Amino acid sequence: LLSSHITAMKISISTALISLIASLSTPADAFVLHRGKQPLSIKALSFASSSTFETPSSHNNNVNNNFSFGKTALKSGEAIDYPMDGSCDPFDPESSEYCTTDATEIDGSMNRTLRLTGLFALWYVLNIGYNIGNKSVLNALPLPWTAATIELFFGFPYVAFLWASGLRKAPKLSFDNVKTLSSQAFFLAATHVAGVISFGAGAISFTHILKATEPVWSAIILAVGFKEFLPLPVYLSLVPIMGGVGLASLKELSFTWLSFTAGTISAVTSATKAILSKRVLDGKPIGENLTPANMFAVLTILGFLFILPASLLIEGPAKISAAYAASLAAGHTRGELLRLLGSSGFLYYLYNEVAFLALSEVAPVTHAVANTVKRVVIIIASVLVFRNPVSKLGAIGSAIAILGAMGYSLAKSKCKPKAD
Repeated sequence: LLSSHITAMKISISTALISLIASLSTPADAFVLHRGKQPLSIKALSFASSSTFETPSSHNNNVNNNFSFGKTALKSGEAIDYPMDGSCDPFDPESSEYCTTDATEIDGSMNRTLRLTGLFALWYVLNIGYNIGNKSVLNALPLPWTAATIELFFGFPYVAFLWASGLRKAPKLSFDNVKTLSSQAFFLAATHVAGVISFGAGAISFTHILKATEPVWSAIILAVGFKEFLPLPVYLSLVPIMGGVGLASLKELSFTWLSFTAGTISAVTSATKAILSKRVLDGKPIGENLTPANMFAVLTILGFLFILPASLLIEGPAKISAAYAASLAAGHTRGELLRLLGSSGFLYYLYNEVAFLALSEVAPVTHAVANTVKRVVIIIASVLVFRNPVSKLGAIGSAIAILGAMGYSLAKSKCKPKAD
């Protein structure tokens, strides 16, 4: 009965999503990539907008071929530039390394506030829907590699329709461009499949606590791999993350080593992907029409191709057939399983699409708070739906870790060097 209600809820959400995104998106969500001082105009991130903006770069005055990433300011149409100089990641809106907007350049109009409120609400609903749907799939059909592969695949028909219909300009990439992006695609796929494995082996809440350790791994990778060290306040903000995760792990009632290991790997690969987004692409022209949304689409498609062979090797036809037969014997129907897999994949892609719209024009504090609230909402929803027991100390540790992740984002943005 619970699975039927969840499936019906996800189908109802999915059928209304495209029209909701279209109504909430405006030409203000346009993005502009600048090379040197000459802008390359790109269609809006939202497929609902067909307007094209060309605005001069206001900060990138260096005479070089580096790209800077900007978006159109809501109030005056001026470009707000995000530097592609290794200081932030413009292609993962949920990352703590994401390029946010200076608070002084944000229009505080009521229209913008209402639109962003709607987008944030939709983003939270899609996140909850995906997490619950994904766990429902794994409960009914315990094949995490297969589920992760199918979820990555679902982005392809979605963006293929947008590109073929002209609702969004298709990216144009050379073989060298694809090779440049391959490392990011690999780590995106690794992040996703490790997260799904962790979801299947433990509680959703525990996986999200482990994912909150991404800033810790980012700091370690930067220090060890790039000899780049962060300011002391940023390092101090990592202490509550590590302490909170340690406490939550010790008192996690549904603890499994597989969930812990996979969740940790997901955090490590996510941190690696964010760093590569800032450094691998630095100063490199990457094709045409590669907006952040198109970048995510390309990485998702490449990621699917990366994990497909591993998925077939680890969970081949024989294992899939056995799990499918066991699921049918447990009372699930073929149609139910297909709906669960389909809606989970669709929601995975759409919540990332909406994340770009919701987080592309907010200040660092708003971004940090929004991501914190997202984790809390998902954890509460999963506990209510799946009745996972949570100890008092485990809840305290989770709260400390999540607040520590927010503190890291705030400390990093405050210590960020000012642009000349």
